[in-house]
Amino acid sequence: MTRSKKAAKAAFPAPVIDPYLPGNGNFGYRVSRYELDLEYKVAINRLAGSVTITAVTLAALRVFTLDLSDALTVSKVSVNGRRPAQFRCSGGKLLITLSSELPAGAAMSVVVRYNGNPRPIDSYWGEVGFEELSNGALVAGQPNGAASWFPCDDHPSSKASYRIQISTDSPYRAIANGELVSRKVRAGHTVWTYEQAEPTSSYLITLQIGMYDSHRLAKSSVPMHAVLPPGLRREFDHDFARQPQMMKLFVKLFGPYPLSTGYTVVVTEDDLEIPLEAQGISIFGANHCDGHGNAERLIAHELAHQWFGNSVTARRWRDIWLHEGFACYAEWLWSEHSGGPTAEHWARRYYQRLADSPQDLLLADPGPKDMFDDRVYKRGALTLHTLRGRLGDDKFFALLQDWTTRYRHSTAFTGDFTGLAAGYTSESLQPLWQAWLYSKALPEL
Repeated sequence: MTRSKKAAKAAFPAPVIDPYLPGNGNFGYRVSRYELDLEYKVAINRLAGSVTITAVTLAALRVFTLDLSDALTVSKVSVNGRRPAQFRCSGGKLLITLSSELPAGAAMSVVVRYNGNPRPIDSYWGEVGFEELSNGALVAGQPNGAASWFPCDDHPSSKASYRIQISTDSPYRAIANGELVSRKVRAGHTVWTYEQAEPTSSYLITLQIGMYDSHRLAKSSVPMHAVLPPGLRREFDHDFARQPQMMKLFVKLFGPYPLSTGYTVVVTEDDLEIPLEAQGISIFGANHCDGHGNAERLIAHELAHQWFGNSVTARRWRDIWLHEGFACYAEWLWSEHSGGPTAEHWARRYYQRLADSPQDLLLADPGPKDMFDDRVYKRGALTLHTLRGRLGDDKFFALLQDWTTRYRHSTAFTGDFTGLAAGYTSESLQPLWQAWLYSKALPEL
């Protein structure tokens, strides 16, 4: 546990929402909407603005918290138009004490004004959140980076709609989630306003700022856009050429694309270690767009997350195989469909790799240290491949479409998926789940 997390625990003792991220999430209310009004100065990495949070109390409430990075300073808070008795920031939390108690079921409008030099949040998995680029900025929010740039209830179980208004220097393009509803130029600045109507977890909200061009991809029933430095256009057209075909396949296999605003791919001018997913957006580095076509597996993986992870989101981080196992299996399905090796080929290849790896990971509860371990991805995909073999293609893909429809823009547990799968066969699937999800030893393939 980091020093800041220890401080937060000491200052604001509360039950833990998720033991994988014990310092994240907040009790006593449910957020339905965030409205961000921000200004960002690229040259000096300065962020200033306000957020209006619409919520409802779940119990009688006198004191509550929001997640917020210690790098940001709060200057003013109001709740339902009134100043609170007190507010203070410590250990990654904004603590607000009201003058009088709100009853359970009360509407709550919280306005927070803040500013500072945003920086990533340190975590088990490295630095996450708001990050400066050589000429711009990006947000990589998974799993707990949203608080690096706005006050929020930063846990995947908390989904809300968003309006994001961001003012920045006019040479730069600002990209955020949802539909671009307004773009206004004011004295050397451009104000970009985006509306994300679909309920979204805070870690899936992003901001991308750079010297980018934007263009729409042709030949896709789902609107698809590319945002990238002009000098990478030729490489992009080669490396990402088959994205429309991926979209067509995944709509056929997984059900309708879950967002009305379409899909955007951002390519940064900088190299990135790994691509990043956000609601309706995927972010790749220049190293993934070099004209050699080596990132096609990753392109399929990030697109699949729009169904598995972004629309249907794990309610707790222990169930992350519901994101990564499914997106990894989508890679194999695209390979099979596009004339590459079959899913069976990839299953056998990665089964052998898992067999040669330590047998100490429980897929349904890998632990925070290992939740992004490659074994979660590959064993998750193998679990689905085994299930596909048991059910047959028709029932397996019907199950996936039922899953993405039933839990669309919602959250779910592993037990929700296994329970749903039970309806697609007369045989018990418990031995399969026990072997692949709830046992550490690798079962026979």
